[in-house]
Amino acid sequence: MNENINKGALFNGSCFALITTAFTFSIRAGILPQLGNEFGLTAEQLGFINSMWFLGFPISMIIGGLVYHSFGAKNIMRVAFIAHTIGIIMTIYAGGYTGLLISTLFIGFGNGCTEAACNPMIADMYSGVKMDKMLNRFHMWFPGGIVVGSLISKFMTDFDMSWQAQMWVTMIPTIIYAILFYGKAFPKPHVEGVTSLSKNLRAMLTPTFIFLFVCMSLTAISEFGPQQWVGLIMANSGASPMLILALVTGLMAVGRFFAGPVVKALGQTGVLLGGAIFATIGIYLFSTVTGPMAYVAAVIFAIGVCYFWPTMVGAAAQRVPLSGALGMSIIGGVGMFSTAIWQPVIGGWIDSATAEKAAAGLSGSTLELAAGQDTLAKMVTFPAILIVLFIIFFFWQKNVKPAETPEVAPVH
Repeated sequence: MNENINKGALFNGSCFALITTAFTFSIRAGILPQLGNEFGLTAEQLGFINSMWFLGFPISMIIGGLVYHSFGAKNIMRVAFIAHTIGIIMTIYAGGYTGLLISTLFIGFGNGCTEAACNPMIADMYSGVKMDKMLNRFHMWFPGGIVVGSLISKFMTDFDMSWQAQMWVTMIPTIIYAILFYGKAFPKPHVEGVTSLSKNLRAMLTPTFIFLFVCMSLTAISEFGPQQWVGLIMANSGASPMLILALVTGLMAVGRFFAGPVVKALGQTGVLLGGAIFATIGIYLFSTVTGPMAYVAAVIFAIGVCYFWPTMVGAAAQRVPLSGALGMSIIGGVGMFSTAIWQPVIGGWIDSATAEKAAAGLSGSTLELAAGQDTLAKMVTFPAILIVLFIIFFFWQKNVKPAETPEVAPVH
């Protein structure tokens, strides 16, 4: 006889797993200066350590999508717990550069497993607008966890607490999600045929999935591109980079928590189109304003990008249901790969703009701000293209009813 699924425990466990991901992102960023000092690492070496986080993430996410139905969400989360635990403890006892590289790769691998298991599991537990609402509430804990983790790291650093103690803090949500998942029944897939890899692959060759694949590469860089660089650029604008980033991530968390009514009112396609419009305006303002107006730009930008990632994952689940867990993982993976690919391109834009502005006679902070804002102006292209694509998608999908999902049965 089937047990009832404890949706609350599974969903809360998923949220704490994503908080672990956010903590490993924000607390590790907070302790980088201490790691550099203790082990005598160069900025380039610290950069390579950080890159392991981004490398492990999409690899395990795509592998997890491939084996989701054969290996199971429960087992993928067991792997996530082992990878997180090894990665965190190895970081604490790393002893040098090589140990930090390997430990960060383990952490990235655990983070990718979390996305690979939890996105399709949540899609299998809820249906329609409720699914979009719960996916957004799940994903609110990445920006929300970054805010909390950043504050914890700042507090502990200000009170001269060791970087090892800060890393131990990341074990707290790790242990909590393991307890919440322990012994629980997990949901079965709700779409017939979704466990067939050949059907997944065929579904991913449909025009709708290919369109979402292209759009995800642009939504991800629209979100993460400015977030990665805006702090550096805004440092010379008279606004506080840390306040801007806290404002953006805090608003994204709040926006995702209240996603239900927004998605219900506008629909998936309306939310994506509206997000592209706000993101374009926000990045444009970042490229032109200074001082207090930068905070206004941050608010508009946050409204624009906050629904992108979870709504794109939800669109893949509902509009191409036979793509299954693999399709959701591929959509997330292309977002991560796109972010990685575009970062050096954006860096190149900053270098060329700096050379151009220096030739025009600018120097110091004025030069850095001008070059940075010139680069942000180029980044407006990403969401501007999305406006056109999402207008097409809005009319294309207007009379297409997304797949509804029935109540699910548990699986062990």
